[in-house]
Amino acid sequence: MKRVINFMGVRHLAFAFSLLMILASLGSLAVKGLNFGLDFTGGTLIELNYEQDADLNKIRSQLQTGGYPDAVVQSFGAVNDVLVRMPGDDPDLGNQVADVLRLDAASKVTVKRVEFVGPAVGEELRDQGGIGMLLALAGILVYLGFRFQWKFGVGAIVGLFHDVIITLGVFSYFQFTFDLTVLAAILAIIGYSRNDTIVVFDRIRENFRFLRNTPLIENINISTTQTLLRTLATSISTLLAVGALLVFGGDNLWGFAFALFIGITAGTYSSVYIANIFLLWLKLTVEDLI
Repeated sequence: MKRVINFMGVRHLAFAFSLLMILASLGSLAVKGLNFGLDFTGGTLIELNYEQDADLNKIRSQLQTGGYPDAVVQSFGAVNDVLVRMPGDDPDLGNQVADVLRLDAASKVTVKRVEFVGPAVGEELRDQGGIGMLLALAGILVYLGFRFQWKFGVGAIVGLFHDVIITLGVFSYFQFTFDLTVLAAILAIIGYSRNDTIVVFDRIRENFRFLRNTPLIENINISTTQTLLRTLATSISTLLAVGALLVFGGDNLWGFAFALFIGITAGTYSSVYIANIFLLWLKLTVEDLI
């Protein structure tokens, strides 16, 4: 048999590290909160059209100089279409922004549409997103309870909370914008991390049949070692794709990609340590699986 890595030998240190990260994340969320984007807080959306290719960096600089430092500038479809999001509900805001951009524009700027998203709509989106996350976690708990055993479900849910809270904590501490794309990334993290954990759990359950007289801690070490290459291959290949989005995806996808990067890294760690630690604490036995 190949060498077994003693993952659980450092379980107390790993749990202490995770607990510290979670407490720091919860503290940041309590003190700073999340920097909600206009999708949640409300504001004005302005679609502009340029005769030639639009220079997004130049547009951001113009708006900042013109008194709109909070404006979010994104490419929208064609290279000459630009989407500007900013706080405020002035019906004439679109024309005011266009006037600022026309002062130093090499081509004609046309306002195609102006839409206002009210704070009530943003609050509803935020609440529905939170409910969606909780329903996803509850569904996973029920599935794992039937698919494996309730102790597996508890371990997996604790691991998922670990991943989500740390990701939210990073966004809170650095005050990165939290919008609908980041919320979508959080839901994707829940699915990704659960899949990683199930692979390890499935091997632990299978090994109970062949390692009947082996202590649970040794079973976990053996099972985690056997699935380690698969876990690393999946995580690294996914992180490479997410890294490409992070570098080349532009401002539109930066928050989405960064949240995935943090969540996948935390999810790989929690699949190896956090979920398995709770199996030990709950004293999983062969009888539990009969």
